[in-house]
Amino acid sequence: MISKSNIKRITSLQQKKFRSELGLFIAEGTRLIEEIAKSDYIKVEELYYTSQWQNEIGLHPAIEEEIALNEMKKISSLTTPSPVLAICKIPNPLFSNIDFNNNLVLALDTIQDPGNMGTILRLASWFGVANIICSNETADAFSPKVIQASMGAIARVKVHYCNLAEKLESLKSTIPVLGSFMNGENIYNIDKTPSGILVMGNEGNGISHNVEKQITKRITIPSFTENNSNVESLNVAMATAVILSELRRKNR
Repeated sequence: MISKSNIKRITSLQQKKFRSELGLFIAEGTRLIEEIAKSDYIKVEELYYTSQWQNEIGLHPAIEEEIALNEMKKISSLTTPSPVLAICKIPNPLFSNIDFNNNLVLALDTIQDPGNMGTILRLASWFGVANIICSNETADAFSPKVIQASMGAIARVKVHYCNLAEKLESLKSTIPVLGSFMNGENIYNIDKTPSGILVMGNEGNGISHNVEKQITKRITIPSFTENNSNVESLNVAMATAVILSELRRKNR
């Protein structure tokens, strides 16, 4: 049986405070853990599974324990628990390893919704964006909801947290910094941008004032409706998808 103290420790990882203290996060589900197992970026420290799970991915961490279904329910953050749960080490990627001059990098300014955050991770993976830099106020990429929404992309995309305005200020003189706004240059008319930083802003407030000052090119996704005033702006994850798709298309 899994001990009460271990149950308490594992469930505490649903809170950012304890994830930060212990340097660990939870991943649940066979497909998600399969993706993590392929990564040399994230290490699985512990594995808990029920008799329903068949370990066909060759994961054998230091702690590996078969538990009962009722015990899995106690440690799971899901309404319907999966047959496997992994405790993984939160990675600490280095900013110095990012090649800003030869790659497209995504920057997130105070994105709050875990679903949006997870979807943006998936989009980054799909469009070949290897690094995301985030303001310190952006949602925690290692929260259970973000991890689930990322569908394994967390194992392929490196996430960095920083004072975003300061970081962009130090970079904008050497590389383009594109920002998504309601008013800006039509995304379909801009020149090729094979490298640089794309900044996406908060769901309700957009890009913050301090970050906006670091933008070197304002861009927008045009609306094709006849009465633009009656149309809501795109969700930030949807907008990210459109812009990344167009940037990649231009640079094929």
